[in-house]
Amino acid sequence: MEIKIGVQYAQRELTVEVDESAETIDKLVSEAISSEAGVLSLTDTKGRRVVIPGDRIAYVEIGTGVTGTVGFRS
Repeated sequence: MEIKIGVQYAQRELTVEVDESAETIDKLVSEAISSEAGVLSLTDTKGRRVVIPGDRIAYVEIGTGVTGTVGFRS
């Protein structure tokens, strides 16, 4: 599943591909935003970890997975 995250004061959005369900991502984002010192921590499909302060999240777009792409993927 592809997640796009807008971060305040950052010019580009973060795009992360994860194996979790949309409900799990929604729960993690809600907890990060509602907690005073919360962070959103996601691990992508390649094992890399992304950590974002909850108070800096501008938006989160939860999409479907990228299947059937053409070309090289790294």
